[in-house]
Amino acid sequence: MKLKVTVNQTEYEIDVEVEEEKPEGLGPIVIGVNGGSNPIPTRASVTAVSSNAVVAPLAGSVARVLVNEGDDIEAGQVLLVLEAMKMETEITAPAAGKVASILVAPGDAVQGGQALIEL
Repeated sequence: MKLKVTVNQTEYEIDVEVEEEKPEGLGPIVIGVNGGSNPIPTRASVTAVSSNAVVAPLAGSVARVLVNEGDDIEAGQVLLVLEAMKMETEITAPAAGKVASILVAPGDAVQGGQALIEL
């Protein structure tokens, strides 16, 4: 291939060899936030060390508490909502029962595994 180059108002014609590179294969294709390798939970129900407590499945902050002490609840009912990295996770009751005590309040920071509500 010939190229015309001008340097200090002087024109030069240059022969250039171009080596074609072989294209490499495609790298990994990731679709979505994490490519499905580690699904992000949107609803969670975790049994605690104590069978009568509901614990946080992940670290975050308490966005809303949807029950009061003394309330009768059903299995699968949403008890509270945690917020982590701008995503909300609903924490549900593992079984029917009665709310004995609420251990957190809206705005509280919680760690994964921390007890939130005792049933």
